[in-house]
Amino acid sequence: MTYQPQYDVIVVGGGAAGLVAAGQAAAQGANTLLLEKMNRPGRKLLITGKGRCNLTNIAPLPEFIEHFGRNGRFLRTAFHAFFADDLVKFLLKLGVPTITERGGRVFPASGMAQDVVDGLVRWTYGLGVTVQNHAPVERLLVEDGQITGVQVAPISTRRTRAEAAQDYPRRTWHAANVIITTGGASYPGTGSSGDGYRLAETVGHSIVPVRPALVPLETAGDTAAQLQGLSLKNVSVSLWIDGKKHADEFGEMLFTHFGVSGPVILTLSRQVVDALDAGHRVILSIDLKPALDEHRLDERLLRDIDTYGKRQFSTLLKGLLPRKLIPVCIDMTGIPPDKIAHQITAQERTRLRTWLKDFRLEATRYRPFSEAIITAGGVSIREVDPHTMQSRLVAGLYFAGEVLDLDADTGGYNLQAAFSTGWLAGRSAATRATL
Repeated sequence: MTYQPQYDVIVVGGGAAGLVAAGQAAAQGANTLLLEKMNRPGRKLLITGKGRCNLTNIAPLPEFIEHFGRNGRFLRTAFHAFFADDLVKFLLKLGVPTITERGGRVFPASGMAQDVVDGLVRWTYGLGVTVQNHAPVERLLVEDGQITGVQVAPISTRRTRAEAAQDYPRRTWHAANVIITTGGASYPGTGSSGDGYRLAETVGHSIVPVRPALVPLETAGDTAAQLQGLSLKNVSVSLWIDGKKHADEFGEMLFTHFGVSGPVILTLSRQVVDALDAGHRVILSIDLKPALDEHRLDERLLRDIDTYGKRQFSTLLKGLLPRKLIPVCIDMTGIPPDKIAHQITAQERTRLRTWLKDFRLEATRYRPFSEAIITAGGVSIREVDPHTMQSRLVAGLYFAGEVLDLDADTGGYNLQAAFSTGWLAGRSAATRATL
């Protein structure tokens, strides 16, 4: 080789996967450099879980893997090496106790993502990791199929490239082991702007087309805008693509000025994005009364009509629906708001019952990467060894975290994958460095 290694391991990207990978490599005795393009590590971690940081989930391993779809099996080795219970114990040692909430979701007990970031950063510094901020990697250096280092672009707040080079000249760092943990393309303001895909592609890796995942959806018409700010809990939402039911989820959703969001919608969005990109028609069917089947719901309506027969239809609906939904229900069922309850016909009651069980919205678009929680697509996992996270194409090159073609439902699954793959990549790279 024509270079002198300056480090045993270089980690590119200081997010969840990067911090853990760097710390693990250093813990195994590797001289480790962490390069972060932003002014400090952990920027995206700070906004996860709305600032509370949904770290992981206590679901059993088989169920956990199912949340990643067909690519979930790739994570078995990483999860066996470092899983949810290991993460909870690890964070406790860092002074970050956790709590488990509804749905098995695990958060820092303080409810502050900042505590997680601070704990991880202290840990890496304590292990002797060299951290270089303002260090965007623009090129991977490869000789004869072996990674030899990285080249960092000059950056500055000044306007011209020449002036930038004066502040932060182009630098080259050499190492025989490099771990790419640059994240995806969601929330680009935190530094996740797709750099890792470009770097991987330049050395021969295939990139599965990237698209937003866990992303809010836009809907046709002005119905959602009328309901803006309304949150529905304990509803069932079914996904229909070209007239065929593909999935359904139960839980909470939110109406916005452009469409819909919330946990149920974000989970379904993984399929919606692909369906819309393929030109299919997408319908979201909301069951507002999932605890009641058609027969029991009809009995409920008959009971209400009998009890409050002298009330107007709009008043009767106050016992069935949130206030904001009442005008929408009246409009979509076509029942006059001032109609007396006991005058409602069997046909009108059927329309009401049907709407309560099948309130439909057409999804027309999905929101941009800047509003997506994670990215779908990325470095093809076929070209990465799941037992080490090492590239099958370039010796000494590793990948971890969201840069890989791995994405799951909301609930802590994606962040655990970042921690686990980072943990495994860090250990693997350090082991290789000592051979």
